[in-house]
Amino acid sequence: MKKDAEKTLYISDLDGTLLDNSAAASDYTRNALNRMIAEGLHFTAATARTPVSAEKILTGLSLNAPAVLMNGALIYDMKRRDCIHMYNLKPAAAAGVVAALRDTDTDGMMYEFADGKLTAYYESKRYGPLRDFIADRTARYHDYFRRTDDFLRVISDSVMFFTILGDEQRMRAVYAALEACPDVNVTMYEDVYVNNLWYVELLDAEASKKSAVDYIRSACSYTRVVGFGDNYNDLPLFEACDITVAPENAIPEVKAAADYICGRSDSDGVVKWIEGREAGCFLLAVSYP
Repeated sequence: MKKDAEKTLYISDLDGTLLDNSAAASDYTRNALNRMIAEGLHFTAATARTPVSAEKILTGLSLNAPAVLMNGALIYDMKRRDCIHMYNLKPAAAAGVVAALRDTDTDGMMYEFADGKLTAYYESKRYGPLRDFIADRTARYHDYFRRTDDFLRVISDSVMFFTILGDEQRMRAVYAALEACPDVNVTMYEDVYVNNLWYVELLDAEASKKSAVDYIRSACSYTRVVGFGDNYNDLPLFEACDITVAPENAIPEVKAAADYICGRSDSDGVVKWIEGREAGCFLLAVSYP
């Protein structure tokens, strides 16, 4: 690996970027990343996923920098399984989100991270996409979902994240209603695996992939950050990076914001681009029009 005059961090989104169509890192990606990390590469992830699912997906990858989880609400040490920094919602802001959900007759999940444990509360699973999501995550990863009769009864200083999901038309209406909530950052993006499944997520107003990457850059003294992403929630990540790269399968808005285009996520595009850069050349080093 060539020597870098600057201390560079490579940070990649997972779904639709580093992972293949089965939501896994291929053997090629795992082996190549671990080899380059052993040779001195600094690499980590920035994802909307929780610690529960990210830990399982990234098992076997020797990440050597803090990871950005839950779209920036949580900065996490994957090796120690420990929180480094959190952006918690103010209880009044969380209560405002709950009021807006009720005004729009919308089901959702409220996440709390306390004492090293993640809990996702829900009031009802009457809406199909939410019911399917909880069933899928429980089967794949871990049973960290808890039913409550009233979100307001379990709101604490440790609440950090809300997720609502459904079809595009419904989620756009929900997004419009939730945008008015004070002291929150609202983001909306489409699932990369399920057609017409969209997420609306709410974090503290100061939380984003950008603020999380800025925190890591300062805390770990990185002088340059190279970021990879494919979806709307990666645009804040790009704002924090010196060099930005989008896979060929990224949405047009992310391609337009990227400095470079790499190969598709299902063809190890991220890792092959890094290998090309470390060999002294950029792969697909052209800006997207």
